Amino acid sequence: MSLKIAKFPPNRRSQPYRDETKQNDLFVEAEVNRDGVGMGVLSDGTPYLNQRAIGDLCGLRNKYIGLISADWDSDKPTKEVVRVKELLFEATGNIPSEPHIEVWQGRKRHLAYPDTVCLAILEYFAFEAERAGADLALRNYRKLAGHGLKRLIYAQTGYVQREVEDVWKIFRDRVSLTFDSVPAGYFGVFQELAPMIVSLGEAGLHIDEAFVPDISVGRAWSTHWEKCGLSAKYGNRATYPHNFPSYFPQAASNPQLARCYPEDALGEFRRWFRQDYIGDGKFRNYISQKAAQKKLPNNYVERAVIALTKGD
Repeated sequence: MSLKIAKFPPNRRSQPYRDETKQNDLFVEAEVNRDGVGMGVLSDGTPYLNQRAIGDLCGLRNKYIGLISADWDSDKPTKEVVRVKELLFEATGNIPSEPHIEVWQGRKRHLAYPDTVCLAILEYFAFEAERAGADLALRNYRKLAGHGLKRLIYAQTGYVQREVEDVWKIFRDRVSLTFDSVPAGYFGVFQELAPMIVSLGEAGLHIDEAFVPDISVGRAWSTHWEKCGLSAKYGNRATYPHNFPSYFPQAASNPQLARCYPEDALGEFRRWFRQDYIGDGKFRNYISQKAAQKKLPNNYVERAVIALTKGD
């Protein structure tokens, strides 16, 4: 399996993680070490792994991670370094001058690989490296993509995040405007998509003003409904006032009349959504179009499909 990910600009220079005048101010705030496999959190909240921990995730000896570090800023980097940098740039928009952050605790030297770098390395060895251990790397990537690795490190070290970004605000705002709008005896598409949106969010893939999957699903389901003549089987559709949060561009035409469907058709909808919309690739096509329009990062496509099919 290969990922079609846009390459970073060839002339783009690597950038440091932060102001290098402040680099020496960092310290290890929390850490845990089990049999030499280390992880921790720096004083600025950056979660990290050591080389051995990354190697274990990828099914490799840690010397391979050291080779990536050694070759990171080479004039003629290996293909592994080039691809890891491409994946990192696609995910974060930044290429650091080094893949690790050097921190000293007294006489102890830490090479802290931030979670973003770790995931780029893991993604490469899971999908593209064609080395022994790829199955293990793929399983770990499925578990840790998105914010999974960050949450794992925080949990293992007992670190309490000082400020938690309210990444669920948009979802809550949309739910609060629609949860009691659908008339009794009917269901709405947005409400039925809540499990999907939560699954994506748990993988670090949150909805926003540019990503409104219920519009795509609603149109495809409406086409299926009409093509199969489902009104004759389940009864006629109805409409209800659907409002978007004020910061959505769609809010300019609030309230919008959205279709809702007889509850008797709920099983048909869920089967269609699972088998046709997700299984037959309609969802992949939708988010691929969004990625092509630069409304979603390219690596969102594979991460989203993994999040929605990991239990299959």
